[in-house]
Amino acid sequence: MRLRTYLSPLGAALLLLIGPPLITTGSGAETGTNIPGLQFMVPNTPGGGYDITARTAAKNAEDAGLSHNVEVFNLPGAGGTVGLSRLVNERGNGKLAMSMGLGVVGAVHTNHSPSGLADATPIARLVEEPDIVVVAKDSKYKTFEQLLADWKKNPRKLAVGGGSSAGGPDHLAPMLMAGKAGIDTKSVNYVPFDGGGELLASVLGGKVAFGVSGIGEYRDQIESGELRMLAVTGPERIKGFDAPTLKEAGVDVEFTNWRGVMAPPGLSDAERDKLIHFFDALHKSPEWKESLAKNGWDDAYLTGEKYGRFLKGQDKRVDTVLKGLGQ
Repeated sequence: MRLRTYLSPLGAALLLLIGPPLITTGSGAETGTNIPGLQFMVPNTPGGGYDITARTAAKNAEDAGLSHNVEVFNLPGAGGTVGLSRLVNERGNGKLAMSMGLGVVGAVHTNHSPSGLADATPIARLVEEPDIVVVAKDSKYKTFEQLLADWKKNPRKLAVGGGSSAGGPDHLAPMLMAGKAGIDTKSVNYVPFDGGGELLASVLGGKVAFGVSGIGEYRDQIESGELRMLAVTGPERIKGFDAPTLKEAGVDVEFTNWRGVMAPPGLSDAERDKLIHFFDALHKSPEWKESLAKNGWDDAYLTGEKYGRFLKGQDKRVDTVLKGLGQ
């Protein structure tokens, strides 16, 4: 996540014990990556970024012969902290992983969660992607400049929806935009939803003026014409779509989101390393590489102590931003 432009106006996976080289052809049993009974928990509703990432990873792993019958299930609530609490309570369970990302980092703070990411076992950061600004096909806004002009006039009237709680990516991105556009962030009418799936219905139904989410969540709706993409928060345009970056649209903002995987606490070294090996092999597979390109995800693979330090840094940055917003 790049928060440097945001912090200024406001005043501001695991041990590298990869072991012997893995052979990524053949069955999971042959490579040592197969984890019988592996479950992948999604801490928000179907259709959101965590959900798409988890289901894509599970399918790619099975198609690559790394594992079989990976179970993906949803446990939504409180911005992902309900799922996080479940994960922490599954101490010692080496057959459970949770899809998560920046949204959960923020939700831990805003929901005063009794469980934090430091209570779980970090496995891997998988992907990074920009957020996008979208409106329904029948919206009067054809360009981001048109939307921004009305937003400046009456920010309380134009509700912006996001698939994350305060402190998550879909909240931070519009707040960053508002700050750089000269809009008082305290006047922004941000409406949180528990994942991009829930947000989609409100954007299509006109319950919010515009939405902020990830390209991977809404690619199909944009391509079908149900949604119109007005801008991209990342440093570059998204290939295949005619939408400017925020900087091109006159707002000096660059922002990206990320997603990763956590496991319960109390794992043995062998259990932890097996999960890491599983995602190492997935990351190297052609199936996963194809999914990265298809979903517009950037490869952000990171494991070990580096991922753990990254999570600590994200936690501190989100805390600084929320304090700057008075939250």
